[in-house]
This record gives sequence, structure tokens and C-alpha cells, in this order.
Amino acid sequence: MFDPAAFDNMKVVIEGALYDMDLDGEIAITNRNDIVNIAKMSRLFNISFTLPKVTCRLLTARIELEAKLENLAAELLSGSVSEKLAGCNVTLQFIFEHEDDAKHYQAVQGIITGIWGELRNITQSVEFNPLAEQRKVKNVVTIDFVRIIGEEQMDDLIEMTAFMLTTLTALENYISRKK
Repeated sequence: MFDPAAFDNMKVVIEGALYDMDLDGEIAITNRNDIVNIAKMSRLFNISFTLPKVTCRLLTARIELEAKLENLAAELLSGSVSEKLAGCNVTLQFIFEHEDDAKHYQAVQGIITGIWGELRNITQSVEFNPLAEQRKVKNVVTIDFVRIIGEEQMDDLIEMTAFMLTTLTALENYISRKK
């Protein structure tokens, strides 16, 4: 009998929660990837979504699960590898556009920290066209939990989807006020 790995179980829970939200009209799923990397013996799953009636052209949330060889080995080979490695890394991203102005970066940091707290590793990466007359940037806010998430935190994953919806709504409100 096939016993699914923690990665598979967590992926199914996240997919179920997000597709339920999509069916309820709370979000619109826009992309989904489920990748097996044979060269590195790793798994990667991500799913992207947006608000159903978003007013800004680019405002997307993405949740990503990644399980590396050591994560799977910790789960399957009891006693040989630390059980603390069983599970996967979870990373969240929020992608949107705004004017290139320091006050926007500070405001976004405040919004994200206000929702997710100080204990997360929150970074903002910016991409822009240096030749464009109007300096709009694509901001990718990444929230990294900097630890392995295991099956025992399965309920937290469902809660996380609600927090992601709250974050999208807060960013949409902020961006739409700036127009």
C-alpha cells in the first residue's frame, strides 16, 4: 500500500482549502505547478491566486511547498536522519505593482508585518524597467517561515490561506487608494 509523504498530504490540504475558496468566489486560482526534480530528488508545489474582482492589473498571491531529499529521507528512514527534517518548507509570495517610492515599501512592510507578525522572515524584491518613463515596480513580497512545517501543523496551513486572503485584501485596499 502506498503511504503518501507529508508533502503530498500537505499539498492536498492546501489545494482543497484554496479550491473551496475559489468555488465560493473568494479567490480566483490563476496558476498551479507540481514539479518533481529527478536530478535533486525534490518536490515543489505552488499555486497562485488573486481576488476575483481585483482592480489592479497585477496582484497575486502564491503559496509554495518544497520538500528536498533530506525531508523525505527523514520521514521514510526512521532513526537515520533527524525527525525534525520531516515535512517541507512553506514560502508565501505576494506580487503587485506600485510606484517606486520608499514610502510604499515601508507601508507594504507595515501591512505584511501587521498581519503575519514579527517572527517571519519578510523580504521585498523589486523588478523594474530602467528605460521606462514612469517608474512602476513589480514588488515581490516573500514570507519565509525559516523552519520545516510538518503534518502536525496541518490546521495551520488552512488558517494560512485565510491570512493570505486578508493580506491580498489589505494590499488591494492600499494599492487602490494610491491610484
